[in-house]
Formats: sequence, C-alpha cells, structure tokens
Amino acid sequence: MAAQGFGDTRPGTTPTRAHLNRVLNRVRVLQLDSVNVAVRAHYAPLFARLGHYPMDLVDDAAWRPNARRPRLLVEYWAHAACLLPVADWPLLRHRMADYQRRYLERADSVANTAPHLADDVLAAVKDLGPIGAGALERELGLGEGPRRPGGWWNRSDVKRVCEWLFAAGELTTGTRQGFERRYDLPERVLPQDVLAAPEPARADAVRVLLERSAASLGIATEPDLRDYYRLAPTDSKRAVEELVEAGTLEPVRVRGWRDTAYRHVGARAPRRIEGRALLCPFDPLVWERDRTERLFDFHYRIEIYVPEPQRRYGYYVFPFLLDGELVARVDLKADRTAGVLRVHGAFAEPDVDHGRVSVELAGELRLMAQWLGLSGVAVGERGDLAASLAAVV
Repeated sequence: MAAQGFGDTRPGTTPTRAHLNRVLNRVRVLQLDSVNVAVRAHYAPLFARLGHYPMDLVDDAAWRPNARRPRLLVEYWAHAACLLPVADWPLLRHRMADYQRRYLERADSVANTAPHLADDVLAAVKDLGPIGAGALERELGLGEGPRRPGGWWNRSDVKRVCEWLFAAGELTTGTRQGFERRYDLPERVLPQDVLAAPEPARADAVRVLLERSAASLGIATEPDLRDYYRLAPTDSKRAVEELVEAGTLEPVRVRGWRDTAYRHVGARAPRRIEGRALLCPFDPLVWERDRTERLFDFHYRIEIYVPEPQRRYGYYVFPFLLDGELVARVDLKADRTAGVLRVHGAFAEPDVDHGRVSVELAGELRLMAQWLGLSGVAVGERGDLAASLAAVV
C-alpha cells in the first residue's frame, strides 16, 4: 500500500505538478483506456491518491507541454497502453524492436501487404503532424476505400500502419483531440537527451523495469513483477535472479501465498494505512486480479464485456479502499446530462460495518462528483449497501 502511494497524506491544498511527480515516482505508469462511463482510466489513479486535483496536470504533462511546463509523460505499451515518464522511453526500445520484427515476419501484416504505405504515412506526419489516422487517410486519398472485414476491431490500412509505426517507436502521440490519438514523430515530441540516450542492452533494460515494478509493488511474486510491464517470463525470471544476487530483492514467504514473494529492499511498511480511495478497474493497485485477491481476499473482475443479465456487480465497478482494506464496491456512471454521479449499485464486503463504510464512501463519492464537475450523487437500489449509502447521501 505504501509503495503505491497510499501511505502518503493527500495534499491540503490544490495539488500541483510536484504532487503529480510524487505519484508518478510511486506508480510509474498510468494506463489508458477508452471507456469513459465514469472517468477515463489515466485520471483516476491520481484522484485516488491526491483527491480533487486539476486534470490539466495530466493533460499538460502528456499532451500540452510548453517552455515552462515541459513534457513529463509519453505514450507507449507498458502494462498496456500507458502514459509513462519520458525518461523511460529508452528502456522500452527492445520492445519496439520486438514489435518491428513481429510485424515484418507476418505475411499478412500491412508491413508486407502495403510496404510503401509506411513511407507515405511517415512523410505525411512529418509535413502535417500531429495528425489523426482519419485525417491521414484523407490526405493520402484513401478515406473512401473499402475496409477489411473483421468486426468492430476493423481498422483501415492507414490506421494499421500508424499503430505498427507507433509500436515500433517510429511514431508516437504528439497530442490528443478528445481521446483521438494524434500521431507525430518522436523527435518532435521527446526531449533531445532522451532521443540521444544510448539504447540499453535488453537484459539491462529488463532489470531496470523489473526493479521499478518491485519498487511500485513493495512485495510481489515473480509473475506479479513481470505483469507490471508485461515482460517475457524468461527475461523476468533471469532479472529476478540477478536482482536477488545484487541484494535489491529479498525472497520472502507470505502467509497464504503459494509462490515465493520478493520484497524490494527499499520497501517500508508504515504502522497503519489510513484514508479512503475509489479505485478504477485500471488502478495499478488492483489491475493484477489474482494479486488483488491474495492481498485483500477480494475477488474482482471487470464486467464490461459480460452480458448485462449475467453481471454480478455492474458495468464499471470501483473498489472502495478504506484504511488499507477493500471494504466495498460501487458501479459508477457520470451522468453528465443530469449532472450527477450515479451509483447504480453498492455492495459491501463481508463483515464490514455498513454504517461507517457508508459514511466514508458517501464522502468520497461527493468528492468525486465535485472533481468531475457534477452537482451531486444519486444512489440506485442494487446491492446490500445501497439503502445505507442512499440514506447518508
């Protein structure tokens, strides 16, 4: 918990760029996701740790830098699609090379089926970027062409090429309009010292990434550590052995855990964790669901893709953290038309004090509503905590 920043007291004043940096030094990455039913995923972990903060802190750090506020974050594949510190870009160059090789090895890849399109896209981005894939299609005269079959995930060849070049590190995100990625050249987005940094050997880069995973998790199994940056098992296991030999990681046993755990030597356990937080499904504290269950005895799955009649808790469910325990969960929706934060369902964990949990949860929901610019909280009827929560709200 402390490793994830929940041992720190929330700021008593409006959070600043320094507070953003403090959280980034803990969590390292902010996962991106297109679902916007409550709030986009990359904003939520900061709210959980800082409370009511201006979202412009993230936007300026990632997509609107200037001379006074240089870019802090860049997009790339880390745990998934993520914002990560610009200084970490060289550590993922080996992943970019892997993606490039895989695309070129696949006969059906657009890298092989449309080999000249990448050059055309890069030239257009150089002239016009930052620019979205749709605008690129129009500029290249390809906007009206037929798309390949494949269902809702179908993308035009231009979009496929953009994503290949993004994965290979030849394009990155210059900015976003709404949530649309606007592609640009890395040399126009990243600081010169980052671009000029020598590429670390793969083993060295993996070892650094794994140490950062360990620092962000505090204590974790090897699969937990590997999952943070989605590292290959062989690379991860070798890096763990090297970090143990170097004294950076300490093998330990955790009661109830089947596998050996590893404690980062810098991890410090405070006497207690106090405070409350709503955790989005993509918060680094809970995104590895098996670890969440081992730590908190809290079975958690995202049910976005589950048919509505089969959902147990709801579409977009936030676990509620109170004094170091996951004590409840709420299915949330920001109803921007009505101007309220809707709690479609509220569910308590076994053996918790419903009265106290409701009071604390109501306070955090009110804070979230204010943060989202909504006028209040409306509680529905689903769940064993709903009546108690509605009474407090």
